[in-house]
Amino acid sequence: MGNKYYILLFSVLLFSACSRKQYVSKTIRYSDSKDTLIAFKIPADTFYRRKNIPTTVFELNPETYYTDAFKELKAMLENRQPLSFKRAVFVTENAYFENDLDYTMFCNYIGTLDTIVKKWNKTNKLKNYTFIDSVNVSLNAAIFYTLTDTVFNMNNSAINFPYTYDFNDCFAKNNWTNMFVTKLMLTHKGNCHSLPFLYKIIAEELNAKVWLSYTPNHIYLRNRCKKTGWYSTELTNAMFPTEAWIMTSGYVSVNSIVSGIYMDTLGLKESVAVCVNDLAKGYQRKFKNADLKFVLNCCELGLKYYPNFAELLLLKAETLKRVYENDIARYGLNAPQSELYSVKIKNTLNEMEQSYALLAKLDYRELPEQMYLEWMKSLKDNKEKYENKEITNSLKLK
Repeated sequence: MGNKYYILLFSVLLFSACSRKQYVSKTIRYSDSKDTLIAFKIPADTFYRRKNIPTTVFELNPETYYTDAFKELKAMLENRQPLSFKRAVFVTENAYFENDLDYTMFCNYIGTLDTIVKKWNKTNKLKNYTFIDSVNVSLNAAIFYTLTDTVFNMNNSAINFPYTYDFNDCFAKNNWTNMFVTKLMLTHKGNCHSLPFLYKIIAEELNAKVWLSYTPNHIYLRNRCKKTGWYSTELTNAMFPTEAWIMTSGYVSVNSIVSGIYMDTLGLKESVAVCVNDLAKGYQRKFKNADLKFVLNCCELGLKYYPNFAELLLLKAETLKRVYENDIARYGLNAPQSELYSVKIKNTLNEMEQSYALLAKLDYRELPEQMYLEWMKSLKDNKEKYENKEITNSLKLK
């Protein structure tokens, strides 16, 4: 029965996308995800093959799902398999869902959005941009408008609603799947993790240049154009904020920018390394007694290709701390049963301290959750004050 729902979902999307010659945007916002479901006319949870998958499963062997996902991400990073951010995101989320997602259907959904973006781009022209890189800038504008506005065909039928920020459990403390692109796909509600990920996936498919970028507790997008140079794209409230505002309001210091942990542009391998971090964190949430060795393997792999990745450095330091505390509790500080084990404990302590010291050197900072929510609200309430007016005017439509 689930497969029939899959087919119905993507048939509706593909028919809508491919049967229309012209697309336009209209600013019609929907605050409740049920409006999106009306467009698709099927329940959201039918995206997955099985329903009610528990968020914590104790009896699973991590080798079954997570080790396979780790191996595939490792093969990508080592150039033994084609690098694909889309595939990396899917593999990471699929491991959490016990290999129960359908990659063909996932690709079909992305393909539908690709079609909408291309048709939107063909219909809508930028008013104030005539530079040599106009093709790339126009494609990025098309992705932005497709994801942040309601897209109508010329018969005035809505074919895609905006993807908006979900303030409910935005840090995924209660449900890890609130971080997922697949959740965003079905509900049209996501966070600063899934929203830029979806944009990045579409851009990768259309060969449009865009880069993921970090600030404390936050991911956004950076673009570059001939007219204005670097500019930021913020999907959580559909705007182009100034970089000065990002620095002053987001706990970003000059030293953290120089060190490369914040406001840097992530290459494709670094973006896949971010998925390795997600894999490790999802693994910890999935299993009550997580194998810390697996988490550390993820840390080592990701940091090999993204050495200044603050989140992964912190995960490594905290995991080493747990290993150290477990060993001390079991053997005592001097580990009298084994001199070799005593050396292991000391090495773990040294590596943990080095990881924390590196974070301090890189000027790592965390943004408290309440302050983050206030930050997001200020951006929404003062959009005109914080927007990059030069790039906003450049991307206006004819």
